[in-house]
Amino acid sequence: MGFYVLGLGAVGTLIAYHLRAALPPSQSVTLIHKSYKNAWVAHRRCRGVLSVETGGVIQKCGGFQVEVLEKHDRPGTGVVFNPSLTREQTSNYVPAVDDIHTDPIEAVFVTARMIKTTGLLSQLLPRLNANSTVVLFQNGMGIFEELVQQVFRNPETRPNFILASNTNGAWLKGTGHVVHAEHGSLEFGIVSDPRKRDFEASLTDETKPKYERHLSLDDITRPGDPSYDQYRGLRETVEALNSLDTLGAKWCPMADVQNAMRRKLVVDAVIEPLTALMACRNGALFRDRGSASILQNVCKEASELFRAQLEKETKSWIDALGSDVDPSQIPVGRMPFELEAKHLSEEVRRAARRRGNISTMLFDITHDRPTEIQYLNGYLVGLGKHLGIPTPVNMTLCNLVHMRRAVPVERRL
Repeated sequence: MGFYVLGLGAVGTLIAYHLRAALPPSQSVTLIHKSYKNAWVAHRRCRGVLSVETGGVIQKCGGFQVEVLEKHDRPGTGVVFNPSLTREQTSNYVPAVDDIHTDPIEAVFVTARMIKTTGLLSQLLPRLNANSTVVLFQNGMGIFEELVQQVFRNPETRPNFILASNTNGAWLKGTGHVVHAEHGSLEFGIVSDPRKRDFEASLTDETKPKYERHLSLDDITRPGDPSYDQYRGLRETVEALNSLDTLGAKWCPMADVQNAMRRKLVVDAVIEPLTALMACRNGALFRDRGSASILQNVCKEASELFRAQLEKETKSWIDALGSDVDPSQIPVGRMPFELEAKHLSEEVRRAARRRGNISTMLFDITHDRPTEIQYLNGYLVGLGKHLGIPTPVNMTLCNLVHMRRAVPVERRL
């Protein structure tokens, strides 16, 4: 089994390090670089070794493979990085046949920016099939739907997908050197199978009391299963994720992961645009009436959207049961308390107490990079349009961020 990591920022470096440290040598971990230049610079700076710093203590791990996307005409081809080349030689380098990889990718962990994810996975598409597993670590929402609509349109050939919600705080000190500043959790769940396999069957096993029902790897597949080859990679990917104890990894029901992603979305939909607009660190927020009022209104809009979304999903599920089922006899769960506006507001305030943190969107604005506002407040605005619910505060924040980026830094007074 081989695992690929696409996106080598702070989270990607952290994930790659812990994967390599936890897995046996027989399971490879390959770092994907978009260009040979990026791979060459990374090799010069860290020599194939990744470092994680926690509380001033630095731990190192090597043994990675490296592939580059850009050095071949055939889409999706990975070229093995040759560390003996000089920087000048990389521009005209013609790889040997044995260094050109076109074999299917069994599992890829995607930690690249959301704004680049669709394009990068489009490049890898020839090497991804129904037996592959794609793990998405982005904190915003809407990227999975975008991939299904634009890249993986055919459900029969679509890879298995795992969505993860990560609250571990990390920042890059240098290429290949990540500081694990705050320990959090890594909750992940498997997206429902278009081929109708129930990955959470054990949770509804009526032969057991509820307290004995747990997610089981055998629900994914087991030896002797006629579809074992198709789901083996998914099972081993879940096992690999579960081994990341230091990151607080936990396989959860997909509904729980979606709620965790919704909570994280609201945190980012408040802190990211406000810090970018005001050019301040996270800890400067909510000391005044203005930012506190925006916080309350964003949380109120988001909570109303989540309630309507869950009600619509529940109604669709009940309607699919057929006319012979009495809906009044079905116990329908209430709105999760953690998605109520009050609790969302408290969670945002807790996140903002990390005073020293500089938000990603503020970094984007100051470095003239496109922001990911469309996957944060933009996602909430789009959801509101779909559900017929106005979202004026989130729409205003989107517009203000677009305006902020349109004015070059050097022209601001």
